[in-house]
Amino acid sequence: MNLIREELQKGIRARQKELLKQVEIDPWRLKYHQQAPTGWLNDPNGVHQKDGIYHLYYQYSPLEASGGLKYWGHKTSKDLVYFKEEEVFLFPDQKFDCHGVYSGSAFERNGLIHFFYTGNVKHIGKEHDYIVSGREQNTVHMTSKDGFAIDTREVVIDANEYPEGFTQHIRDPKIIEKDDLFYMVLGGRTSQDKGAILLYESENLNDWNYKGNLLDNQSGLGYMWECPDFFTLNGQDILLMSPQGVLREGYKFENVYQSGFLIGETDWSTLKFLPNTDFEELDRGFDFYAPQTFEDEKGRRILWGWMGLPDIEPEYSNPTIERGWQHAMTMPRELTIENSKLKQRPLEEYRVLRKNEWSQRVDLIETNYTVSETSDAYEMIVDIEKPTEPLKIFLSQDVKITFNGNLFTLELGESGYGRKTRSIELSTLTSIQLFVDSSSLEIFINDGEFVMTTRIYPNSNLREIQFEGRSRIQVKKWDLNAAQ
Repeated sequence: MNLIREELQKGIRARQKELLKQVEIDPWRLKYHQQAPTGWLNDPNGVHQKDGIYHLYYQYSPLEASGGLKYWGHKTSKDLVYFKEEEVFLFPDQKFDCHGVYSGSAFERNGLIHFFYTGNVKHIGKEHDYIVSGREQNTVHMTSKDGFAIDTREVVIDANEYPEGFTQHIRDPKIIEKDDLFYMVLGGRTSQDKGAILLYESENLNDWNYKGNLLDNQSGLGYMWECPDFFTLNGQDILLMSPQGVLREGYKFENVYQSGFLIGETDWSTLKFLPNTDFEELDRGFDFYAPQTFEDEKGRRILWGWMGLPDIEPEYSNPTIERGWQHAMTMPRELTIENSKLKQRPLEEYRVLRKNEWSQRVDLIETNYTVSETSDAYEMIVDIEKPTEPLKIFLSQDVKITFNGNLFTLELGESGYGRKTRSIELSTLTSIQLFVDSSSLEIFINDGEFVMTTRIYPNSNLREIQFEGRSRIQVKKWDLNAAQ
């Protein structure tokens, strides 16, 4: 262990003890979502499975709930439901990453895990805007045999080696393999303030050659494309990214920044991705960004997302900051392509948490219906028998979900802390699957066709569920008990 890492580790351990006492008593701590022990959490990093163990790394500022110097936290699991918090995995302790170990990914080959991440260096000075000057974002290659100990670590693309025509915002490497060659995608911002996906090629994972912009001719997709993820699913190529600067279109792109996908095919002779769909958001709620996927040993494509957003102040606030922590991960979701559509579903593994099943067929044409008592962590499935009829569902303190025949709307009151409404245009509504946690809500609509994620911070103990409208519905509900 080098001296810088040793001092950073000592500092965290010394100051974290009091923070832990404060955090552990907070009723807004989540029951079955992954969150940092203290401080700030954001992007999922390096997610993979090796020898039956799932590894989730994440951007982490252990002592600063508002964000600060970034580390990689680390969690492991055998089932993607129950996780163990491991020691901090990656420290900003090198000259090439001294101002933060930024986001990256994992790629396994011949039993060795290859991590690639962005090492951030910031030069202090009033003359810098940190877009075209004052910043280094180095692409770093790191190896590990087990995902716990780092064996090697070196810069493979220095910040001064990126091609001309780009700002200093180039980051978030992800690796794929094709025809015995390796390809790296990096999110970038051009000198003309256009988003870009830089593509590099390598024969050995150490020496990388720039091959151009993977995705061309995408007007209206903002000035910076973060967190690219590139993979094949059901025979179709998928490109995920988080563009910044996309303008709102009706009920679409309502958040300050977006995360979404394109479906298409790759011309490997020209090294260009050719989309056959428009860019679509992965999540239409308030709190979702920087998703990363991996393929597990069962062959499933699984997505993690950050249940948060950067740069949202003063649009809405996160009241847990004063309690010593902020943000969490979404539930992991399985991705599939069905009828040329990308679907997201909660993992089957989470059914192990179900307790106290309750089921009821409800005819709202006759009367409204109320479930008078529920926990603050539950799953509920609502199947709609008459999908074109109006439906209203009231949850928690002041959460309202409505469908009026063509518009599905999530509306929050005071518990949203500034979050108000998000809507999706739907031709029909057939099912709603809700996952409520102490301070979060994830809604899977029409069997994963759409998803809405939000943080909520209720300050009352009102735990009724009310149904109103003109629909006939079948409701199933379970308390979710995350205690092992």
